Amino acid sequence: MEEKNELVEFSTEIDNDDYEDIKDVIHLLRGAQIVLDSDLARLYGVETGSLNRAMKRNKKRFPEEFCFQITKQEYDHLKCQFGISSEYEHGGRRTLPFVYTEQGIAMLSSVLRGETAVTVSIRIMKTFVVMRKYLARNALLMDKVNTIEHRQIESQIQNEQFRLETEKKFDKVFDYIESDKEDMQKVFFDGQIFDAFLLLADIVEEAQSSITLIDGYVDLQTLNILAKKKSGVDVAIYTLPGTKLTKQDITNFNAQYPALNAFKTTAFHDRFMIIDGNKGYHIGASIKDAGKKCFGINRLADVGLINSIIQKAQSTGKQV
Repeated sequence: MEEKNELVEFSTEIDNDDYEDIKDVIHLLRGAQIVLDSDLARLYGVETGSLNRAMKRNKKRFPEEFCFQITKQEYDHLKCQFGISSEYEHGGRRTLPFVYTEQGIAMLSSVLRGETAVTVSIRIMKTFVVMRKYLARNALLMDKVNTIEHRQIESQIQNEQFRLETEKKFDKVFDYIESDKEDMQKVFFDGQIFDAFLLLADIVEEAQSSITLIDGYVDLQTLNILAKKKSGVDVAIYTLPGTKLTKQDITNFNAQYPALNAFKTTAFHDRFMIIDGNKGYHIGASIKDAGKKCFGINRLADVGLINSIIQKAQSTGKQV
């Protein structure tokens, strides 16, 4: 026969929206967060006996992981650790308390009647979530604190050695940073063809969106270096009208490494390569001759100058 569901009517409203009063009644027991029946009754505005009778009349809804009666030892532990009421020992009640887990409190909202029951249950369950996050954060924090304290003790014992070792580590870092700075100038002597090719290829590979090459004498060797670019990087070449580069060369290049456009201009004597519109290099020889004779590559630091070079090329170039 189906068990009758007896409901408890509420008359007391809880006006305090702050969760501090709820946080203080949540305890840890048997590996779970629980609330004593007496504390729940106070929050719901009912008698403790009425609360537990409603639970017992709907016992099938409250398995042990939802609600259970604590032992005398557990009661003493809670009283000692959290200062809970001693009403059991002083005749206020003749039985040991029942405690409700988060699932049990959620079930109570369907057993108890009234808007207050739902509101309080939601507030309590939200507080459970906050408490779980708090415990998780503080467990991690305590581990970190213990680690820091351990390191501090070690450093105090060997303070001078620690200081010297730290200074050495920082010196190594600063030395690395100093040596790793990009050279603003690079000179290649005759015969360093492969070294020159590698540097130019590295510059080309830096590009994320565009490469602008201004070089009066462009040929297939130039395209061989530009083929090192990333996929999706557009290339614009500005060269003299008498260049050896043909439309077929451009078509063949674009078939595998799109997209390249070539323009003719007589406005430039020197060679420049500009990466992504803001990083420029002045190159002392045509790329096709790099390394055959002594030449240099200089980094251009003035962004305004780089923009002027691009504007000059675009305003004077005519597409091949």
